[in-house]
Parts: sequence; structure tokens; C-alpha cells
Amino acid sequence: MSIEKVALLAGVSKATVSRVLNDHPGVRPDTRDKVLAAIDSYGYQPNLLARQLRTAQSHMLLVLISDITNPFCANVVQGIEAEAEAQGYHILLCHTASQRQREAAFLGLLAGKVVDGVITMDAASCLPDLAEYIGDSPWVQCAENDPAINASSVTIDNRAAAHETVCYLAGKGRRRIALINSDMRYLYSHQREAGYRAALEEKELNWASVEYVADLTCEAGSAALRRLLQRQERPDAVFAVSDMLAVGVIHAALQAGLRVPEDLAVVGFDGLALTGSLNPPLTTIEQPMHQLGARSVQLLLKKIRQPHAAAVHEVLPWKRVERASC
Repeated sequence: MSIEKVALLAGVSKATVSRVLNDHPGVRPDTRDKVLAAIDSYGYQPNLLARQLRTAQSHMLLVLISDITNPFCANVVQGIEAEAEAQGYHILLCHTASQRQREAAFLGLLAGKVVDGVITMDAASCLPDLAEYIGDSPWVQCAENDPAINASSVTIDNRAAAHETVCYLAGKGRRRIALINSDMRYLYSHQREAGYRAALEEKELNWASVEYVADLTCEAGSAALRRLLQRQERPDAVFAVSDMLAVGVIHAALQAGLRVPEDLAVVGFDGLALTGSLNPPLTTIEQPMHQLGARSVQLLLKKIRQPHAAAVHEVLPWKRVERASC
């Protein structure tokens, strides 16, 4: 739709249409109504432009995601989209790759009123920079959060989940439990490693080994296990901070002639659907991925509708799904 077409249909000048679009106070009510009627007559369902003019809202939500290839993120986004649509909103999904220039460009949409608020899934290390761009605009931190930032958040207790997982493995007689961890720019990586180390100390397990990976992929998980197997004392259990890493661990273990779980127990994290179809099926920590996304939308809409509402920090429950890998 162009300004020219709206002006022609409404019988007004382009300048008048522009003044209506910018909510200029010098436009007569009947003229404004004619312009809005012209916009409506194009039959958009829903007509976002007309609705934005009437409500000063676009009914669009910006979602910043650092890794669009991560299945965990994809599942959370599904929850975001479903809840947004149920509330009469649409989402604009932007892959930032945690690059500051890309983040700044996308967040310019907030200043331009193209979107009403933002949900971020970027690494915690990026969030202070994002706070500079977002300012007082409605914002919810999903999965990753910076407690020092005055914005609502939805997470799980990563430390407790990791601590309980290592205690579970120790309870099954495992004494050399390795951790395959992720990029330390992410808060969850710090929290899960903290839980891992606390559980080792509690169970008086002196053997510890952490392998770090740059990507949450099967290939990265396989490579990490191969490095662990080069140690003089091999692990008898692996806790991976991602199901995709755990899938790679099982693959590499079987290639090395190890039996899972007899020689090597494996536990993943996320609760992806594919984990139940592995051979052997993967024991995993299941995150409420859809609920993380849906609750993020609910908190964001609350902030949009009540700009002065206090920030809310929610911690959702997780659960262990026990299968044959340990």
C-alpha cells in the first residue's frame, strides 16, 4: 500500500495522509476517519497499519535469537509464536548470532514503533549491551538472563538440575563423571558447571573433567568424547549440557566400541523429542520449552499493557526423563 493510493481513495492530499500516519494533532477528526477508512478498505486481515494508527501499537513482537540452528531455541520459539497468535500478535524472528551490529539494527525497530516489545534469547554476556539499546521499552529475557537488568525473565534452575543429575549418576555407582559444557558467554553454562562441581564435592568424587565446545552439535559432542577417551583414566559417565551434544557422545562411544550404558552412562539436557528414538534412548533433563516461550509472551504483554509494572522473574520446573542410556 502506498500513501498515494490512500490519498486518492480518501480524497485528501499525500501530506494529509502523512499527518494522519504520524498522528499529527492538526488533522480534523472527520478527515482522519476518512484516511483510516481508506486503509481499512484494502481489506487487510488483520490490518496492522490501521490498528497501529488507532492503538499506537503494531501488535508485533520482536524475538532475538542467537542460534537459530539450536533445536532448543526452535522449540521455545514455537511456544512464543503460538501464544502470541492466541493473543492477537505476530512475531518478527531475528537471528543475531550474538553480533552487536545485528542486534542494534534489529532493535531499531523498537524506536521506530514497528514492534511493541522484545523477547531476547541471546547469551547473557550480550544482555548489558542490549539494555543500552532497549532502554525502557518492554522486554523479557527468555532462558538467558542478567539479574542486574530491570527486565522480566523466564528461566529454569540450571544449577539445581545439573547438581541433581550428577548426584543421580553417582547414585548409580558412577565415579568418573565428565561434563561437556558449552560457550561460557551463556549463563546456563556457568550455572550447570557450578551444579556439576558442587555435586562432585558433595559426593566426595575426586575425579573431574570438563570439555568445552563452541557449538551445540552432534559433531562437537563426538569430538569432546574422543578427547575424554584419550585420558589415562576414562570417564564412566558423561553429562552433556545439550541433547545434541549427548547424541554425538553416544555415537562416538559406539564407534569406539564402548557399550552404553554399561561402559559409559550418558545424560543430556533439554528434552528434545528425538532423544527417545536413539539406540539406546537418552536419559535427559527436560526443559519446559513451549512453556518458556509462552510465558515470555504473557509477561511481555503485561509490560506492554502496564508499562510501570515491576519486573517479574519466573523459574519454571524441569524434570528428569529416565531412559536406557544410564
